[in-house]
Amino acid sequence: MVHTYEVFVDIVEFDNPRSNHFERGTTRYEIKAESRERADGMAILQAKQENPQATEIDPRVTRIIK
Repeated sequence: MVHTYEVFVDIVEFDNPRSNHFERGTTRYEIKAESRERADGMAILQAKQENPQATEIDPRVTRIIK
């Protein structure tokens, strides 16, 4: 059965590999998936597409919306 999961993804993005300056943010996604694990993976893929320079991506599924 497919559910809609709420997934928050923390993203860290460095200016360049030798720099200590970075940007940090959190993005919220609503992902339709068969399980929490699939929602987790789909959120990672979506975050990587939207933030190709991201060096750290940490997803967390918080709840089922539907």
